[in-house]
Amino acid sequence: MEPHALLAFALAFFVFAASPGPDNMTIMARTVSHGAASGIAYGAGTVIGILIYLALAAFGLSLIASEMGFVMTLLRYGGAAYLIYMGFRLWTAAPVVAETAPQERSRDLATVCLTAVALNLGNPKMPLFYLALLPNFVGADFTTETYLSLASTIVAVEVIVVGGHVWIAGRARRLLRTPRIVRMVNRGAGAVLALAGIAVMATRRAS
Repeated sequence: MEPHALLAFALAFFVFAASPGPDNMTIMARTVSHGAASGIAYGAGTVIGILIYLALAAFGLSLIASEMGFVMTLLRYGGAAYLIYMGFRLWTAAPVVAETAPQERSRDLATVCLTAVALNLGNPKMPLFYLALLPNFVGADFTTETYLSLASTIVAVEVIVVGGHVWIAGRARRLLRTPRIVRMVNRGAGAVLALAGIAVMATRRAS
């Protein structure tokens, strides 16, 4: 793949990845409420979902994936429901100062990651994004080398985007010094998570 085409793809994907949406809001909310590892876990799940769709596009299966209505709906609503559940748990949680908060277990981080994967696989706009974007940068001969180049570019862009959101939220987390402030932030983050889940469901109905 030509360097200039790869750069153009990177810029287009950066705009897509950095734009405000449920994923980025959730990454920041998880970081504020549970620490950087939780935000990174959700970001990693987002990237995995994106790379799976890129693989489908590489093999010409994006259209098939977009037609798998029941499976896509199940994944999307399941992930959205879990976001709402996490928001409720966070809203009702007892305030714990960030410095003394226990770290999430590996199993919890894996659940957060899988939730992000499910939400991205259930996103009906993802196949349309690739169908609209890829023909502008690659031809009919979608080789393994092309896939690896695009996948590496996506990972590099997402490291910047996810890392930036985690860093910003991590700075905010350091301000959590009293239970009162922690409770307020918990409820704010819980509301964000719940609204993100509701937004995901609303987007599905509108699509």
